[in-house]
Amino acid sequence: MHYEELIKEHAPPWPYPVHYGKENEVSCDVLILGGGIAGCWAAIGAARKGVRVALVEKAATKTSGAGGTGVDHWVAACTNPACRISPEEYTQANIDHAGGWHCGIATYIACRESYDCLLEMEKMGVKVRDSDDEFKGAEFRDEKTKLLFAIDYENRSWVRVWGAYAKTALYKECQHLGVKIFDHIMVTSLLNHKGKQGARVVGATGVNIRNGEFYIFKGKAAVIGMSHASRNWMFSMELRGISSGFHPGNITGDGHAMAWKAGAELAALEQSGRPQAVAYGYPQYGAGNAANTWYACTIVDATGKEIPWVDRDGRILKTVSERYHPAPGNKTVFMGGGPRLMPVRGINLGPGDAGSAQKFEAALPLYADLAGMPEMERRIIWGMMIAQEGRTLIPIYHTYNQAGFDPDKDMLQVYEGGWSGVGPPQWREPSSGGIVVDWDLKTSLDGLYAAGHQVFASRAGGGHAGAAATGRYAGGKAAAYAAGIGEPVIDRRQVEAEKSRVYAPVLRRTGMDWKELNAGVCKVMQDYCGELKSEELLKLGLKWHDELEAGEAASAIARTPHELMRLLEVLNIMTVNRIILEACRARKASSTRLNFKRLDFPEVDLSDWNRWLTIKLDKGKPKTGGLPLDYYGDLKTNYEDHIRQ
Repeated sequence: MHYEELIKEHAPPWPYPVHYGKENEVSCDVLILGGGIAGCWAAIGAARKGVRVALVEKAATKTSGAGGTGVDHWVAACTNPACRISPEEYTQANIDHAGGWHCGIATYIACRESYDCLLEMEKMGVKVRDSDDEFKGAEFRDEKTKLLFAIDYENRSWVRVWGAYAKTALYKECQHLGVKIFDHIMVTSLLNHKGKQGARVVGATGVNIRNGEFYIFKGKAAVIGMSHASRNWMFSMELRGISSGFHPGNITGDGHAMAWKAGAELAALEQSGRPQAVAYGYPQYGAGNAANTWYACTIVDATGKEIPWVDRDGRILKTVSERYHPAPGNKTVFMGGGPRLMPVRGINLGPGDAGSAQKFEAALPLYADLAGMPEMERRIIWGMMIAQEGRTLIPIYHTYNQAGFDPDKDMLQVYEGGWSGVGPPQWREPSSGGIVVDWDLKTSLDGLYAAGHQVFASRAGGGHAGAAATGRYAGGKAAAYAAGIGEPVIDRRQVEAEKSRVYAPVLRRTGMDWKELNAGVCKVMQDYCGELKSEELLKLGLKWHDELEAGEAASAIARTPHELMRLLEVLNIMTVNRIILEACRARKASSTRLNFKRLDFPEVDLSDWNRWLTIKLDKGKPKTGGLPLDYYGDLKTNYEDHIRQ
């Protein structure tokens, strides 16, 4: 019996009534695309301006997105009363750490506004202070405010929070403000004024992933906050669920793909790196390490010998407390120059250790020794942070505790530092590519704003807190734009063309399914856009995408609205792959900072190429341009000029 016949015979019936083609029209002032952290805060920021807001999310807004299942530390809270580092210093540290390859706009907005978002979230019911005095007297606690700090105990810009249910609070606030939330609807395209690519964005289309109905959203302005791309190089449904990367697998570059097709300008798409997590790895945060949520855990080898911590200058640190303070002459712990584990022969312990001349002899495997930490540090890492971080409360904290794990006496194995540099060189993930914005977080298209990881070269600058701050900021700016612009005019031909594209897979009876197609396009990217690149390889990658689009993708099928969503995601992945391949072709020089290696252009870090490479779709063809690395100008002056507008 044929595979398709087996599916039809044995698959359970779809539990929802299906109405393919049925249209629903929604009008609003500000349209929010993506209901993650950035999207919810954009909806809140716009609704508080008194405009009509609609939020569209392909999952369930209450828990969706990369930060939907929690947050344990709030980054870049530079305006909190205990902080000793300015927004300018913090942002510049990020920029310097990246060698200039960092978008200062999003990070600086986070530095100026993320603490305000945290205070607002506190009013929504999220616990952000040690109000029960559980950690009274700890070095990381500010006794006056009862705030707890992470990473850098001296500058105190990262606030520890009880954020496992932060997304639920945002969801309720959106409801309270009258935001119309449309869950389980995948946005499939942006609509341009009169259907002309590059013109003002006047709405979007979507498909309900349960009943298959079609949606036409009209908006005077739109905020896109769908995060970055993933599943471009790696995909494993069976080994690790849908995601083979660090972030949720349903983050598939949908925003990148639709912004590209609408004519928006993107940048930094040629940058990629080794994955933070792979299909064969342990659960995220579920094995010990000494980075991020686990910072700065004690690590020991198989004999119990402790791996030394060293400062920026290689000086061995004698106490746990020293790990949370900058080295003499260094402003911050984070963003380079901070304490780190001494590299061990035979294993990479994490970012920043590869260039060190010092190597420590150790018996593998290594273990995270929480029991060897001071009590307060042990309890804050396991009892609070591991319980609150995204995706950890149930699968890690509760499951491990129920299985008998006791942080007072048990250890967890370290694998490859738990973070980066794992897998062969052809296993990669997009690093920082995204949409170009100005100081209003406005894209190159009128009426379209971007927030969170949708903004290019900003991922290292704020995480959850950065998404919150930029979302709220973009929502307010979009509301101001909507208040002064006329009603949107949607071109019916553009709608019909998208409707035809969206429903084509459900009309077919045989063909490839979405999982096979996703695996295939990943293999193409591994073979032709891996760590080493050349014009010939990249052109072959584009040729393969031409053939896949004309063949397997054009005949792929979807049996249910859910499968339709998954297939549309893969088509978006293929669109993003094209942008990546074209951007890689356009950068005809190698770059250390971008981890970009052209075999046919081996010269590294040429001054002529020390600029952002921008790319957009113009009349069906990619058009490249450039921006200075510091195109954002003076941080404080530009921010303050624009918040007054």
